[in-house]
Amino acid sequence: MSRFIVEGGHRLHGSITPCGAKNEALQVLCAVLLTREPVTISNLPDILDVNNLIQLLREMGVSVTPVEKGAYTFCADSLDEEYLRSDAFRQRCNRLRGSVMLIGPLLARLHEITYAKPGGDKIGRRRLDTHFQGMLNLGAHFEYDKQLLAYTFSAPRGLQGTYMLLDEASVTGTANIVMASVLAHGTTTIYNAACEPYLQQLCKMLNRMGARISGVGSNLLTIEGVDTLHGTEHRLLPDMIEVGSFIGMAAITGSELTIKNVSYQDLGIIPEVFRRLGVKVERRDDDIYISAQNSYQIESFIDGSILTVADAPWPGLTPDLLSVILVVATQARGSVLIHQKMFESRLFFVDKLIDMGAQIILCDPHRAVVIGHDHQVRLRPNNMTSPDIRAGIAMLIAAMSADGISRIDHIDQIDRGYECIEKRLNAIGACIRRED
Repeated sequence: MSRFIVEGGHRLHGSITPCGAKNEALQVLCAVLLTREPVTISNLPDILDVNNLIQLLREMGVSVTPVEKGAYTFCADSLDEEYLRSDAFRQRCNRLRGSVMLIGPLLARLHEITYAKPGGDKIGRRRLDTHFQGMLNLGAHFEYDKQLLAYTFSAPRGLQGTYMLLDEASVTGTANIVMASVLAHGTTTIYNAACEPYLQQLCKMLNRMGARISGVGSNLLTIEGVDTLHGTEHRLLPDMIEVGSFIGMAAITGSELTIKNVSYQDLGIIPEVFRRLGVKVERRDDDIYISAQNSYQIESFIDGSILTVADAPWPGLTPDLLSVILVVATQARGSVLIHQKMFESRLFFVDKLIDMGAQIILCDPHRAVVIGHDHQVRLRPNNMTSPDIRAGIAMLIAAMSADGISRIDHIDQIDRGYECIEKRLNAIGACIRRED
């Protein structure tokens, strides 16, 4: 088990470039199973979740050839079906949340898959109903084995296109259904589909492979099934969660920082949310410039009521940044209500921030009120344990602004989503040491 030792109070300077998007990577890596031809994917981040999925693809029989740093060619011309029926496969899936998106491609290609419940962050209930109901809508049969604790999907005659209205705009659920539908017989219409940039990237990649997906970028997707898909090349977008994390780090440490090559048009409302917290976010071509600020003022609503920052389906704010925004607010001037709608356990890490001297009222599992210190009172150092990726990076940001040395345990959670984060931050002025 590794930990970070963080000396707070250091200002950042210079520039930093976000890595490829983790959430997009997990989707498009699963999509390589839909063709027997080579697929080259570049800008892949060197993080645990992505590396574990690549290793799982190897074990499934996919040929994986490194091209250069962050780029691999995948060829799934022959899959190990015996391994796919084994306990080893189910156990591997159980340890990786992103593996749930293997269901759609494998069901489309092999017409059967047995799958164990996936793992991932412990942030409350993360139901799979949208994934499963989508497969059932496409004509798959479903069984649950209580002894194996595994789900079996089968479609002996292949999947059949249909109309479906999703009960939630799940990103991974939509991705799974899209990947299953591209090889289905007939036309599939998905209403209330997720439309995040990473889902758009998946659809564009599949279309280059020969799929027929229309409505990309909207919540109404139409997919005309085809017989086969061919190979392609694909480059990941920069990770918007890293971009938001770096904005937060610069703001809370009063630093001047340039974030390079952010794909600004794909950030949605993220820059505006930080501006509402008083952070000066300036667009410079495809870069973001954050000026050094000794104070930042949280806006109120027009009627004078307290600002509420809440997650919402795209183009609303991604829930993955609420933990970062909450920490940034602890040193702002003013108050804000953070409303985490999707996951009921994601705000439970705030007790560690309260121990550091932050003024936070946890109203319930979904809402917290933050009263900012306006940098008049520095956070105290603390010993913390990272419960998930996003809380982990929020704790790191808090420690970087604290007056003293903090320790963060269980940082393998942070490693799941952020590539070599301490080396990259130390290069721009942070003081973070990794201990094993």
